[in-house]
This record gives sequence, C-alpha cells and structure tokens, in this order.
Amino acid sequence: MVKKVKTLLPVLLCVSALILVGCGSKKEVEDGMKADTTGEAMGTEESLDSKPLGISEGRTTEGMLPVYFSFDSSSIKSDQISRIEVNGEYIKNNSDASIKIEGNCDPRGTNEYNMALGERRALSAKKYLVNLGVNEAQLSTVSYGEERILLHGQDELSWAQNRRVDFVKVQ
Repeated sequence: MVKKVKTLLPVLLCVSALILVGCGSKKEVEDGMKADTTGEAMGTEESLDSKPLGISEGRTTEGMLPVYFSFDSSSIKSDQISRIEVNGEYIKNNSDASIKIEGNCDPRGTNEYNMALGERRALSAKKYLVNLGVNEAQLSTVSYGEERILLHGQDELSWAQNRRVDFVKVQ
C-alpha cells in the first residue's frame, strides 16, 4: 500500500500543477500586456542623435588602435606591428597630445600577476613607440591588470580581446 502511495503522489502533484497552470484567465493576461497610450508614463522625447565618444576599438582613442598580446606575454606580435605603427604616426602628427598607454589582461591569473603583466605590456608598447621616434615625454603608462575587462566570456575569444594595450589621449 505504501509503495502505491509513493508512486501515485508525484503523479498527482504533476497533474495538479498542470491543471492550475492551465486555468489562468487569458483576458487578464491580455489586459496586462496592453500599452499605456495615455501618455502619463511616457518621458520626454530624446533625440537619437549622439555625439561620438572618440573611441574606436576597445578603450582606445579614435585614430589609434589597441595592440593585442598572446597569453602570458608582453612581446609585440608580428601581426600587431602595423597597429602600433599607426599609433606612432598618430602621436607624431599630434605632437601636443599626451597619450596614456593602458595595459590590460584577461582574468586568468592572480590580481598581482596580472597587474605586473599589464605593466610589462604597457612598457613594451611605450618602448616600441619610442624606437619609432615618438617623443617619450608624450607617453605615460598604467596597468589595469584584469580590472577593465571588455568581454566577460570564459572562452578564448573573450580572453584574447582582454589581452591588450589601449592608447588613450589624455584631455
């Protein structure tokens, strides 16, 4: 007898739940889904025109490009040389600009390690720019480690986007 009750009880609970779910009034749902056309809850109309933020990719100022790094590396990869050369030309053509080079990492590793790696990446980019003839006085470096993540995914694509150096024009 107890065995039959143990078997029958879950079945009865499921059937009861299905019956209760199916008994809702469609009129109530439809009334709740109607839009408020009285205008009382509407805010003021805003323009869709927006001012450009001056950011091109990542957190890099428009006119320059971020430089991406391999995992656990601060060496500028050969496929990133053209990007840093674009930045060098931009800085040379804007001799009054001060540029902050921001080192970033993906979230793997300790905070301390990532702060140090971000600093090595920023210094590596600065050294490369100085070797291209950029005035060192225009450049400063900072490491954000893993603190300024762009993509929060836990996959290689996200991590690769976070292993970068951004070039930000200081106002």
